[in-house]
Amino acid sequence: MPDPTYRAAIVGTGGIAHRHAQSIAALGDRVQLVAVAELDADRAADFAREYEVPNVYAGADELLANERIDLVHVCTPPQTHAPLSIAAMRAGVPVLVEKPTALSLSEMDDMLAVEAETGVPVLTVFQHRYGAAAVRLRRLLRSGALGRPLVAVCETLWYRDEDYFAVPWRGTWDAEGGGPTMGHGIHQYDLLLSVLGPWAEVRAAAGRLSRPTDTEDVSMALARFADGTLATVVNSVVSPRETSRLRFDFELATVEVEHLYGYSDDHWRFTPAPGHEHLADLWTADAAAPPSGHVLQIAAILDAFDAGAEPGVSLADARRTLEFAAATYASAFLGRPVAAGEITGDHPFARGMDGGAVPWAQTRKETTA
Repeated sequence: MPDPTYRAAIVGTGGIAHRHAQSIAALGDRVQLVAVAELDADRAADFAREYEVPNVYAGADELLANERIDLVHVCTPPQTHAPLSIAAMRAGVPVLVEKPTALSLSEMDDMLAVEAETGVPVLTVFQHRYGAAAVRLRRLLRSGALGRPLVAVCETLWYRDEDYFAVPWRGTWDAEGGGPTMGHGIHQYDLLLSVLGPWAEVRAAAGRLSRPTDTEDVSMALARFADGTLATVVNSVVSPRETSRLRFDFELATVEVEHLYGYSDDHWRFTPAPGHEHLADLWTADAAAPPSGHVLQIAAILDAFDAGAEPGVSLADARRTLEFAAATYASAFLGRPVAAGEITGDHPFARGMDGGAVPWAQTRKETTA
C-alpha cells in the first residue's frame, strides 16, 4: 500500500524556505506543498510559481483558517517563531520550525504549555541529527562498543561580512535572539548534545570583536557533561576559512567530522585506539547515504506520522539545546559557571539571551548616538 500523501504549507518565503520547498519536492508523493503564506505579495507569487504551490495567503492566520494542513513549516525571522507556532498549535496543525525555536527559554516554556494543552507538536529543524553517520555514531555509543566519551570539540567557524548584517533583524537581541551562538553554531552543538546527552555546567566567554552588531560575533564555551565528559564549543562569524567541525574522543576510538553546511559519510573519520583496530569494522561508511539535510528530517517526521509515533526534534528536546545557548550567554556575561537547570522562572537569562547584562551594550549606545 503506498504511503499516504501529507499536505504541507510554508509560512515565510525567505532563503531557507526554498530549502524546505525543495526538500518537500524531493519526497515525491509522500507530501505535497499546497499553500504558502507571505506578507510580500510579489515574493509570495514568485515563490508559488517556482514551486507550483496552488494557494497563496497574505498571512499565517488566513492560511491556517482555510487549509487542511498536516505540517506547517515556519521559515520566518526568529522573533516570529513562537507566536506563529502557538497559532498553529491552537489551529490543530503540527509545526516544523526553523532554529532557533524561540528567542528565550520563557518563550519555549509558553510553547510547551500550549503543546501540553492542545496535544499538537512543535518540531525544530536540527537536520544534522539525521545524517547516516550521526545515527551510526549514536548507535555505536549506546552499544558500548566505543567505551565512554571523554573529550569533545565542536567548532562552527563561519564568515559573515557587514553586508550580511544589513538585514535589519540580524545581529539584534530583540529579533534574532543572539549572534552565532543562537543563529549559526546551534546546529553543530545540537548534534554534539544529541550524542553526549545531558550537560551539567558551562563556563564561557563571548565578544563583539568585529561585526556591527548588538550581539556577540564570537563565543567560546567549556562544558562539563553529567558523565564527566569535557567539551569545547566555539561559535564564530569572523573566520575567513569557514568550517564546521566535531570531534569525539571515546575510550576506544576517535570519531570526527569536518564539513561546512552539511555532511556526507565521506566527511567523517574513524580512528580506533591502539590495540582496538578491529573496531574500524564497525564503522562501515555508506557512500550512497544522502547528505545530512532537511530531506532526511522531514522524511523521519513523516515516518513517525505513519507509525503513530512521536516525531523529533520535540520541544522538550529543543529546549535543552536552547538552554545551552542561554547558559553560554549567562556565563559569559556574568563571569561565572552556570549549571544546567539554573536558568528558570524569572531569571534574567530566561527572559532573554542578553540577560540585560551585555558588557558592550552601553558602548554601542554611545557610539551610535
